Amino acid sequence: MPRLDRHHLDILRAVSEAGTLTAAASRLHLTQSALSHTMRKLEDQLGVMIWQREGRALLWTQAGHYLLCMAQRLGPQFEEAEDRLRQFARGERGTLRVGMECHPCYQWLLKIVAPYLQAWPLVDVDVKQKFQFGGIGALFGHEIDLLVTPDPLFKPGLRFEAVFDYEQILVTNLEHPLAKMAWIEPEQLSDQVLITYPVAQERLDIYTQFLMPAGIAPKRHKTIETTDILLQMVASGRGVAALPRWLVSEYATQFPITCTQLGKTGIAKHIYLGIREEDHAIDYLADFIVRAKNRQMTA
Repeated sequence: MPRLDRHHLDILRAVSEAGTLTAAASRLHLTQSALSHTMRKLEDQLGVMIWQREGRALLWTQAGHYLLCMAQRLGPQFEEAEDRLRQFARGERGTLRVGMECHPCYQWLLKIVAPYLQAWPLVDVDVKQKFQFGGIGALFGHEIDLLVTPDPLFKPGLRFEAVFDYEQILVTNLEHPLAKMAWIEPEQLSDQVLITYPVAQERLDIYTQFLMPAGIAPKRHKTIETTDILLQMVASGRGVAALPRWLVSEYATQFPITCTQLGKTGIAKHIYLGIREEDHAIDYLADFIVRAKNRQMTA
């Protein structure tokens, strides 16, 4: 009876990530011949090819793609289970892995983490910003335990808690003509340089809730990853930006900037924390959510 084991999945992931059998074998502390023999034996048992050679390249078959997807999904769950069991064996509670889909929320998160670490001395916090654009998959794949996002996807197996509300506003320097307006209309940004974080337009509120519905585009769109440099560019008159009001208020004393409402009614947003349903009773995870709700951004 064919048997698909954990080490087969490890090999598939290693080959996909390393690109060659030689590099994958080195990563797994195997010889290439041993790795190849293991996979040929599996192919013989299953009666299907997993990959084909074309010169030095490996081409995944349909069956191989299926197994690789399974390996990429199950591998992190195996690793998470092993890590949790090691933590239990050492008498530790574990690590709270936080994924970020909200660039400016990093400053807010820091204000929660410091007192949280004092209250939970046996819990570490690890912030993973590589999941800025794929947090839902990371939650399902057990790569993170908690997702900070302004754009929740309410799917079975996940739970989202709203932790605070905020307003998205336009940021300009103090001398900018738009700084004198009571509110901004989309047309007024058609001749402006818009500076944003490096996020796809379909995930930027300034586009989805303001510019696109009016059929308007800015004169130019520039991206900057760090908040300090982004605001320095705005303060220097190099463009305008759309940011949470609470974040701008925190930086207002550092830069000559001001904010103006987007549209007559403004753009209201919420920050959510997402977790897996199965984890809602974990004590240190539940306490983090309570603390996040209590840490209101009032500006």
